[in-house]
Amino acid sequence: MTKDAKAFICGCKGLSLEPHERELIARHRPWGLILFKRNIGDPTQVAALVTSFREIVGREDAPVLIDQEGGRVQRMGPPHWPAYPAAARFGEMKGANLQKFNAALLNARIMAADLVAVGINVNCTPVLDVPAPDSHNIVGDRAYGTDPVFVAAMGRAVAEGMLAQGVLPVVKHIPGHGRAKADSHLELPRVSASRKELEKTDFDSFGLNCGAPLGMTAHVVYEAIDPDRPATTSPLVVEKIIRGHIGFRGLLMSDDLSMKALSGDFGDRARAVFAAGVDVALHCNGDWAETEPVAMAAPVLKGKSLKRAERAFKYIQVLPAPLDLVDARARLHLMLAGTA
Repeated sequence: MTKDAKAFICGCKGLSLEPHERELIARHRPWGLILFKRNIGDPTQVAALVTSFREIVGREDAPVLIDQEGGRVQRMGPPHWPAYPAAARFGEMKGANLQKFNAALLNARIMAADLVAVGINVNCTPVLDVPAPDSHNIVGDRAYGTDPVFVAAMGRAVAEGMLAQGVLPVVKHIPGHGRAKADSHLELPRVSASRKELEKTDFDSFGLNCGAPLGMTAHVVYEAIDPDRPATTSPLVVEKIIRGHIGFRGLLMSDDLSMKALSGDFGDRARAVFAAGVDVALHCNGDWAETEPVAMAAPVLKGKSLKRAERAFKYIQVLPAPLDLVDARARLHLMLAGTA
């Protein structure tokens, strides 16, 4: 069912698809749709938006993505959905690491149940970035901690929780945004650390999750590897580091092409993404004046990229595990309070 899809993910402007959006989606056949707060009203509305996208592309399992990390990155929130803790809250819990892993896993299952209820099947979490002491706060409390092995284990727990309820996790931002001293939404960060330093910290949390189904690149220049291009558009980083050293085997998508870390025509941005070896281009803001050049540059999803996409969805072909949400939320509250 994925074979006619083009290798890009689009956004949309509002709570429902406008006529011109429907026409463009039907014409360009994006692999997936990503939702933001501007697209979220109540559960009935979100479910209708998701259904309308899938009807247009003619794929009942078409990916619908969201960034539902918890904390300051949470697109679905009160009054219709709970406010979930930031990743750092789990890392800061008192008690043994196993308790922290279990709490993060349970939290992920609860969040995933919210998503599945409205038809969303991909969540852009966990964040596996390991923040450095002098880094920009764009990662900050979105990280589980500063030890890459601990971050990797927490990320795996979150991924397992998502998968248990039928949602695909996206590990981000490969190969690591934690040393960046700038916000890639606003400018292009450059990291001067040596490859040896990067391998010791930044890359490890991703290497220990190299079997994840989906991953998202970082708009960051790693000067020791490719001083001219950010990871998203660098064949050196994608081939030597992400696919090579890290060994990531899943489908690789770009971070948002509309972020200011990148420059130039949007078609050129997309072509650079595909030339680097990234499988799918992501464009989020719903402005089709920008999205259409991305769509025009995107090839039909095929070859290794298609196989990775199909393999990813095999992760959620098992029926979701039963979950009593009332009981699960009560247990999570006790775990976070240190009384369970």
